[in-house]
This record gives sequence, C-alpha cells and structure tokens, in this order.
Amino acid sequence: MAVETSQTLDRGIRVLEALSRTTDGLTVTDLAHQLGMNRTVVHRLVATLELHALVRRTGGRLRIGAGMLQLSGSVLPILRDAAVPVLRELADTLGCTAHLTVADGEEAVALAVVEPTWTDFHVAYRVGSRHPIGHGASGRAIRLLREGDTEHAFVVTTGERHSGAHGLAAPVRDVPGLHAAIGVVTLGAPFDDAVVAPRVVRAAADVAAALA
Repeated sequence: MAVETSQTLDRGIRVLEALSRTTDGLTVTDLAHQLGMNRTVVHRLVATLELHALVRRTGGRLRIGAGMLQLSGSVLPILRDAAVPVLRELADTLGCTAHLTVADGEEAVALAVVEPTWTDFHVAYRVGSRHPIGHGASGRAIRLLREGDTEHAFVVTTGERHSGAHGLAAPVRDVPGLHAAIGVVTLGAPFDDAVVAPRVVRAAADVAAALA
C-alpha cells in the first residue's frame, strides 16, 4: 500500500536542503532551476519558510534562517547520544581518539569526541573544533556524502590537519538530511587499513541504525 505524503512539505524540505549546502545564498531563480520547480511555487515556499524564520533574505539572496538553530539544537543532543557509546567502543578497541563530525555549511564540526581510556598517549581533539569540508579525513568523508559517492567506503589522510597525525573516517549514510562522519585519529605509525577501516565503517553504520 502506497504511503500518502505531502508534496508541499517535501518541496519545502528540499528548499532548506539546497540552502544548507551554500554559504553565498541562492536567489529564487537559482532555487527553481536547481530543484526543477516553478519559480512561483518556490516563491510561495520561501515566503512561508520566512514567516517561521527558517529562511532569511538578504539583498535578494536566500540563506538558512536563525529558526533552524532552534530545530538543530533539539536534534544535535539526540545525535550525540546515539554516537557516544559507539565512539567509546571504537576508541577503546583501536586505542585511537574517535569522533563524530557533522557538516555546518562549508565547515566540518566535531560534535562528539571520545578518547581511549587505556593508552599512555593519544590525540586530544576538542568538541566544537572546525575545519573546511573536504579537508582532513572526516571532512573528506562528508564530501563523499554530498557528492553521492557510494564507491568509497572510507577516507584516509596523513598530516592534512596536523603534522604527523593520521586520520581515517567513514560517512554516516542513509540518514536523510544528515551529513556526518565517524572518524579516528592517531599519531605515530599509519593505520593498518585492513584492521581499522572495517571497524570505522561498522561504527558509522551503527550510528545510522541508532538514528533510524
């Protein structure tokens, strides 16, 4: 039996998703072209979203509004709670600092970090630290999601963010609207990808399952 859905709500969500992917904003014409919608329809959707402060208009360009902060502020603790047990197991199993990183516009932000409990030395990674999307293992993993890349299951980097640091991250897939990655970082010897990568990919899948 087919499930009935709201076309208007679906279109509104698509508008928000499109605006969340840009830092320079989009015009109504840009949105209509990008989403394949009639310009009049987009104009009405935007007007409604503006009433709820979910979209703001500056000089004819549209951007995500401050009202989204209230919504995201309610969701982020749920995401963090789902990830922390997975990160704790990952950190103690591998002896590496494990983290959940989420996209915020064109930046990647560390939302949750768990350090291993038994190691003498490990990487200190601050919650709230930011770096550009596409930079570092977690940023590159998030880019995989944004580009719809399903061929690569994980990303490995060395020294991109800090000299001598090795990172490995996997995107959290199949959670609509979420651009996030689970990653680990260490100093010293590079990762044994055959051992570490499957565990990180599994951890990303476990976080996705916890949010389902």
